[in-house]
Amino acid sequence: MYWVVDNLEGITVYLESLGCSKNLVDSEVMLGLLVGSGCRITFDPGEADAIVVNTCGFVSDAQRESINTILELGLQKKTGRARALVVAGCLAQRFEDELRREIPEIDVLVGTGEFYRIAEVLSNTLSGTNQRYVAEPAFIYDHRSPRIISTPGHYAYLKVADGCDNRCSFCAIPSIRGAYRSRDMDSVVLEAQRLAGQGAKELILIAQDTSRYGEDRYGRYMLPELLRRICEVPEVSWVRWLYGYPGRISDELIRAMSEEAKVCPYVDLPLQHAAPQVLRRMNRPSDQGKMLRLIEKLRREIPDLALRTTFMVGFPGETDSDFSLLQDFVAEVGFDRMGVFKYSPEVGTPAYIIEGEVPEEIKEIRYDALMRQQQEISMRLNQRLIGREFDVLVEGSEDGRLYGRSAREAPEIDGLIYFDDRPECGWRIGDMIKVRITAADFYDLSGEGKP
Repeated sequence: MYWVVDNLEGITVYLESLGCSKNLVDSEVMLGLLVGSGCRITFDPGEADAIVVNTCGFVSDAQRESINTILELGLQKKTGRARALVVAGCLAQRFEDELRREIPEIDVLVGTGEFYRIAEVLSNTLSGTNQRYVAEPAFIYDHRSPRIISTPGHYAYLKVADGCDNRCSFCAIPSIRGAYRSRDMDSVVLEAQRLAGQGAKELILIAQDTSRYGEDRYGRYMLPELLRRICEVPEVSWVRWLYGYPGRISDELIRAMSEEAKVCPYVDLPLQHAAPQVLRRMNRPSDQGKMLRLIEKLRREIPDLALRTTFMVGFPGETDSDFSLLQDFVAEVGFDRMGVFKYSPEVGTPAYIIEGEVPEEIKEIRYDALMRQQQEISMRLNQRLIGREFDVLVEGSEDGRLYGRSAREAPEIDGLIYFDDRPECGWRIGDMIKVRITAADFYDLSGEGKP
């Protein structure tokens, strides 16, 4: 099932992908389908016959970015050669009627479950046929889907599931992405083999809740077995997975991470808050003691673990004492990495009607305070790494220095390791080399590469 058409030969397409890595994989599949249908891809929207914007619609800031990008690229229909503006992804799924009404430059909208029809969409749109391509999401791509990787060749994202069933009260993802649906394990492994054969040394398994993988298809959580099978691919050096849900980090998963050398000692566990009453309103696990015991077990069983989390401040009803409890929790745990977001009220979510709105200025104060607290923790933990050696995947150069990541850093969200280039060593992007850490700040590390 390739979903290509045969009448797009010579059509030039510009595709802009916004939002998360899961959305990026959808964009890469769309690129593969378009190229397979004869399209030429351009990096200049002014050269494009058709423009595709794969949007994010998760929170207000992302929605604004998507709308601004649509409006900016829509100008190409006047100033460039573009004959079609296709808006796909989460914003199209969530706000179909509003986009049709408010942005007439849009020719067609494509929902999150219909992106595999992009070649058909473009063919029909360019020929003047107007159809609806927004429906309840049910599709999940597989290893047969053509895909053009847009990340650097040494790493690639591997989406193992789509949708979500967690029903957090603040989150619109279930209505945007549909019910949780896992890919067939053999299909995932076959794609892993293909990506590794194309040069990917690091494979990053992603889903809205990767720790849930397999439950819907096999009746139990299958991430441990999937990790072990992907580790059997010879060309793969690192296997990373994002993201985990607290109640689904099983002993079996912890054993797989501790026993498989290729699995990165890295867990991204978005906890969202620490105050039980806030977590209950979020419809999240609220037993702080259980969370602390899980974190203790992870650190005990997985050597050199890097633990990342995400917290939300300003959720409706969050009091000063709730926030103080969150700060105490952060101080007690000492997370290696932490992201902080200010609550954004989203129409259609249960939290939208919860009373107790927190003023924006209070959200900002709490955001700044938590970030400053984490910076101090990160600085302390990073300085403990001075003198240690890590395998580093070289990613690029800046001002005469190379930089890369160890297994403790995920791409795009964590810091980097910088070190002086040694031309006599012939180091290149994608190489794996030893680096001894010599200096640290709260975000990045510096070191010396070893020949």
